[in-house]
Amino acid sequence: MVAILNFYLDDSGTRHPDRQSTDNKATKDWFALGGVLIRDSDEAEARLAHEKFCTYWGIKYPLHSVDIRNNAKDFQWIRKLSDAERTRFFRMIERFLLGIPAIGIACVIDRPGYNHRYVKKYGRQRWALCKTAFYIVVERAAKYAMAQSLKLRVIPERCTKKDDEKLAEYYADMKARGAPFDATNSGKYSPLGAESLANVLYELRFKSKSSPMMQVADLYLWPMCMGGYDKTNHPYRRLIETGRLMDCQCPEKDVAELGIKYSCFDLVTPKT
Repeated sequence: MVAILNFYLDDSGTRHPDRQSTDNKATKDWFALGGVLIRDSDEAEARLAHEKFCTYWGIKYPLHSVDIRNNAKDFQWIRKLSDAERTRFFRMIERFLLGIPAIGIACVIDRPGYNHRYVKKYGRQRWALCKTAFYIVVERAAKYAMAQSLKLRVIPERCTKKDDEKLAEYYADMKARGAPFDATNSGKYSPLGAESLANVLYELRFKSKSSPMMQVADLYLWPMCMGGYDKTNHPYRRLIETGRLMDCQCPEKDVAELGIKYSCFDLVTPKT
């Protein structure tokens, strides 16, 4: 029987370099792909924890990070809670997310930094940000899976047909040719070759936000994005303190190669 590590992969932000972000672009303007790694054999435990949390609060719709943070859409009812109940809600969702056997990993690209670095050199030939992020984060997940003697199943959130086809193309390209980065620049990250990637990559399978684990990926991704700009951010700090991020799972000397990738953050001075 094949031992499998599942990688639930969500996106955040605007993937096109020239398109204006709808977020606070003055200070935090990113595109990211990331989420959680969880062994296939541990999913039942995580799904049960998700079910218990949702049942307690009467939630019959997907947990969505941006709506929970802003008390919006299906989560407008959070505004009506007393201060004590609101605190209890956020403490319970934190306990749920930190209590499951998942590990967060992501590639977060600062869009102003990306344009500053590449616009003069490549102009309109710059890659879509999802291409850079996908190759980086999937390769790092693959390295972790190999170290654990596991196969990697990549499970992105279903999006538009065009965007899903792009990810499928990137995935097939990794298995056939390896990562397409410049060898001189990427050498310090010890890139995997096509043979290694073909051996560890088990399958690509898309899922919708109705998947409990895809919701967990969504809830992990925002704090990882914020970590590039504000390391005092409470959700990010709690993930670090409890060892739930890849940066905590590898030796400090290997974080640059294996941990969360903050790409093109040259223009950013993180709050610490």
